[in-house]
Amino acid sequence: MRFIESKAGGTGEPVKILVHEVGQGKPALFVSGWPLSHEMWEYQFNVLPKHGIRCIGYDRRGFGRSDKPWNGYDYDTLAGDLKAVIDGLDLNDVVLVGFSMGGGEVVRYLSRYGSGKVSKAVLISSVLPYMLLTDDNPEGLPQDMFDGFVKDIENDRPKFLSHFARDFYGNGFLNNAVSDELLQWHSMLALQGSGRATTQCIRSFSATDFRNEISLLDIPVLIIHGEDDKTVPLKVSSERTSEMLPGAEYIVYESAPHGLFVTHKERLNQNLIQFINQEVVTISNPYTDIVT
Repeated sequence: MRFIESKAGGTGEPVKILVHEVGQGKPALFVSGWPLSHEMWEYQFNVLPKHGIRCIGYDRRGFGRSDKPWNGYDYDTLAGDLKAVIDGLDLNDVVLVGFSMGGGEVVRYLSRYGSGKVSKAVLISSVLPYMLLTDDNPEGLPQDMFDGFVKDIENDRPKFLSHFARDFYGNGFLNNAVSDELLQWHSMLALQGSGRATTQCIRSFSATDFRNEISLLDIPVLIIHGEDDKTVPLKVSSERTSEMLPGAEYIVYESAPHGLFVTHKERLNQNLIQFINQEVVTISNPYTDIVT
């Protein structure tokens, strides 16, 4: 593990971002979801290096073992942190893998900085394209719901995170998709974040509109989402994103919850290995460049 300094955000104060990597081969940079750290990718980092993939993860500012500043949780700053990691590791031909909130960082990075160092992108259970209910976004979710999340976190963050984890993995009265011990692990990772970062990131992933940025993506994209995602409902998110990216590969996991990186880890690992290691062949013709 190492720390990379990011000066994103314009404050002049560098923020130390913890970076962890394992394996050798094709680089894949994993962006975690809210409110977790890079450690959420344990079941991917234990498998993908066996298939020639260099797995790299980092803790978003405010979470895990990265610095926890008061401000800087907007997507422009977070994408700047992602750029600092890519530049700090001198990554090229890298695959960006964003989960949930992390999908926003992937798209904001690509729209701001381009795809010169990025060969592909994977969006898993992503919050894209726009979560908030507005007059021009009737598919979104109400502001009152997100305000309630913030209020509950400020009142009793451990209790909120414990209850949130159950829906995250699809546990219910009649079905326990994951063990109580795994839910405790989830809460432990989430509680490593600061309370300030936890609430400010809700504001960012709920209210940031990526609709005009998605069409700018010029690399192969894989979209994966769970059919029974209660945290980021499919019809609000990836179903719409796939319509905006008709050339993307779109896979819906039947009966899968938000936390499919655990509940459907074998299938996800297989899809990631295939997509990351697949060669991109560009065929030039008089009209366009077709990527197959």
